[in-house]
Amino acid sequence: MTRRNIELMLLLIASPIVIVLFAMMVVTGGQELSFNTLGVPLGIFAAFLVAHIAVRLLAPAADPAILPISFALSGIGIAFVTRIVPDLAVNQLLWLFIGIAAMIATLAVVRNLDKLANYKYTLTIVGILLLLSPMLPVIGYESGGGQLWLRFGSFSFQPGELAKILIVFFIAAYLAANREMLSVFTWKVGPLWLPSLATLLPLIVMWALAFIVVVLEKDLGLALVLFSVFVIMLYVATGKKLYLVVSIGLAAIAAVALYGMMGHVQTRVAIWQDPFAEAQGGGFQLVQSLYSIADGDLFGTGIGRGMGGEPVAQGGIPVAESDFIFPVIAEETGLLGAAGVLLLYLCFAIRGIVTAARAKSDVSSFTAVGLTSIIVLQAFIIVGGVTRLIPLTGITLPFISQGGSSLIASFIIVGCLLRCGDEGTGVDSEMRQTGAIGAHGSDAVLGRVALGKRLTGTMIVFSVLFAVLVANLTYLMVIKAPEYQSMPSNNHTIAKEARMERGTISTADGTVLATSVHQEDGSYKREYPAGELAAHIVGYTSERFGTAGIEAAYNDTLRGEQNFASFTDVVNSLAGIQTKGNDVVLSIDSRIQQAAQDALAGQVGAVVALNPETGAVYALASSPTFDAANYEELLTAAADGGSDSSELFNRATQALYAPGSTFKMVTLAAALQDHIATADTTYDSPGEMDIGNAPVTNVKKRSYGKITLEQAMWYSSNTVFGQVGVQLGSDLLVQMACSFGFNEDIPFDLPLATSLMPDPEEMTTWETAWAACGEPVGEHESPAGPQATVLQMALVGAAIANEGAIMQPYLVDGIYNANGERSFSPIPVKLKQAMDADTAAAEIDIMKGVVTEGTGGKAALDDVAVAGKTGTHERGDGSDDSWFVGMAPAADPKVVVAVVIEKGESGAGASAAHDVLETALEVTGAL
Repeated sequence: MTRRNIELMLLLIASPIVIVLFAMMVVTGGQELSFNTLGVPLGIFAAFLVAHIAVRLLAPAADPAILPISFALSGIGIAFVTRIVPDLAVNQLLWLFIGIAAMIATLAVVRNLDKLANYKYTLTIVGILLLLSPMLPVIGYESGGGQLWLRFGSFSFQPGELAKILIVFFIAAYLAANREMLSVFTWKVGPLWLPSLATLLPLIVMWALAFIVVVLEKDLGLALVLFSVFVIMLYVATGKKLYLVVSIGLAAIAAVALYGMMGHVQTRVAIWQDPFAEAQGGGFQLVQSLYSIADGDLFGTGIGRGMGGEPVAQGGIPVAESDFIFPVIAEETGLLGAAGVLLLYLCFAIRGIVTAARAKSDVSSFTAVGLTSIIVLQAFIIVGGVTRLIPLTGITLPFISQGGSSLIASFIIVGCLLRCGDEGTGVDSEMRQTGAIGAHGSDAVLGRVALGKRLTGTMIVFSVLFAVLVANLTYLMVIKAPEYQSMPSNNHTIAKEARMERGTISTADGTVLATSVHQEDGSYKREYPAGELAAHIVGYTSERFGTAGIEAAYNDTLRGEQNFASFTDVVNSLAGIQTKGNDVVLSIDSRIQQAAQDALAGQVGAVVALNPETGAVYALASSPTFDAANYEELLTAAADGGSDSSELFNRATQALYAPGSTFKMVTLAAALQDHIATADTTYDSPGEMDIGNAPVTNVKKRSYGKITLEQAMWYSSNTVFGQVGVQLGSDLLVQMACSFGFNEDIPFDLPLATSLMPDPEEMTTWETAWAACGEPVGEHESPAGPQATVLQMALVGAAIANEGAIMQPYLVDGIYNANGERSFSPIPVKLKQAMDADTAAAEIDIMKGVVTEGTGGKAALDDVAVAGKTGTHERGDGSDDSWFVGMAPAADPKVVVAVVIEKGESGAGASAAHDVLETALEVTGAL
């Protein structure tokens, strides 16, 4: 098959890519597919068929893949420019046709590059003038932070695009004429041998020119491309690695100097290092780019369904059609589509290098290398910039970005590469005709082989560059994406959330706590109809403040992205079809929860009620609480410094308290389990006694005389339990506390603080005595203890009530999809075995006396026995925290309640527990 027939076949293969992209946009826009709606891709294909015919006539031996690759890239570009800025689509299409015409004109005019090399100095003068022309007054103007444009009325043009091509011609011609001089080092500078100064002068001039471009025009991208292309061409021509080292050194010096001199460069670097620090300022464009890329996932959101290409007010990227068109492609076609675009550029690079290897003259070979490098480096620099691989520079993505200057220049490059390929003669004849390279034929063959090795090395470098881009894309779209998507400031996530119907959150008895209400504009507003009921559990979801509570813990579930109930749910999720989110049903009972909140009304504290046999939490209340409908007001006031937002603080799970005498449940369990004492063991209980050379006192220094351990539990004697603590020793006491969950991160649906015990090695005898009584008094490197959450003390009670076993606590009792199909049911799981069943039964018997005979009388119920333990923690300001942990029915506990009242009156905890226990037993049918 001839080269031109291969080219035609590749054009036919590439055409479906372009046509399908436009077809998907048509379907997304709600139009019908027809020849009218698909006229643009068909017209583009027709234009490239004309170009193909021209190549058949003007360059029949040219590379067969370069034109089809250009067709695929430019077709993708037209499609996405049309999608992002429809008003500019016609202009871009016209520029494409002009570019194709420029390519054909290049083939028609430039018949021999070697003859063009005779005008190399004229070309470079014209190129430099074009490069500096935007500095002219009146017609030169600045845009996007760089002085890059010429304007004539309504027409604007970027002369630097053409200047690059002319400068490449000059470099190629100069290197072809002087490659031997550049390869021979005749000038000795100290211990180094260098080429003559006259020969080195162009290198210095090119470095200076790139430096000047940056300083005068603030065009980092153009300067980087020019210098990099020159270095690549110099290496390919000479094979001298010293040039690479020197060039890298000069580039490093220039980078440091420019960073110190120019605030523009400093800003670009700062944004690259942390764009989120200026997310609403200079980093806005890059941040929006990262958000778009993160949304792409593997397969993309679908053509026309991404947010990056929308207006800025709707979450779009500013000027997305130009420098930032690649993030839109990545978002809508996914990792596979974005990687496919990069693969097309890599294929272009391969064909460009192959063209250089086939070229019959040095001028053609070096020109092909230089022009290919322009396309490759521009693609790498802009894609690396918008993906935060390297600092961002203002440069277009060849063939794809909107803009006539770039498109015309890209197709002129294609024309030149086709001409270079047409001058190729094939490998065998090529080696026989390279006598001009060296003095002898054998040397000529070796020189050509060496050139081939350098071209191969260059291609490897290009391949590595694109491999790095794909790796970075994978990192952003797979690994980093969840982090970006969960950022509170991610307006993409926020906007999608606004149009997503989140599932409801309700109690086990059917009270709706959170629901999404459809608005006239098609969005959904999250409402919390139950007001203060379970507000700390439900949390909130906010465009400004993110999520909290169950709204945060089950965010993906409520959005319908997890806990699928059917295969249809899975398919819909993978296809990106938006459906109503899953409904979350809590284990909370609204009646028990309300009783807990009523018990705390007007006080500061917390209540937890749970089922000891399953771990289901019936109520979890914190006071002060808040009306969930007004959470934004509280958060705004807190953000503005006008409130401490204490209402939002969940004291049941996040506050650490000294548990006071409720911790004696742990101490008693250790004493009974390890046979340190029995319920009938007697102790002296004076009002005060020295233990460890320091005093331990009962409340109000009350003396109980000689009493049993059981009675000491009833009356909450500190002096007795201090003695028991010393008998146990710090090791055994801490070990038992840990068996109940202290010093351990307990899994829970809400953030849960870790309850604390000290390092037993650091505990003194006196501290151990007080710790056994529930008072943290130590001062050492490890935290003083015990310190416990209310939920932790509820779990201590649950272990006693459930034969020593602590069940995993949970708040979610079920998850249902939009059709009511259940996808999740909790399975009771044992978290820990804190003690044996006999010890637990003995402890319940003792704790019944606390309610009937001792300090917990206010928790007593008329028709059912209650076992429990009171606790009092002296705060040091004259007030006490009042605790109670209780369970009922004592014979077979179905409910455990833990209560703390900050600065509460004596018995306040037991009184609050009475009301919660009574309601819970009524609801569960145990009363």
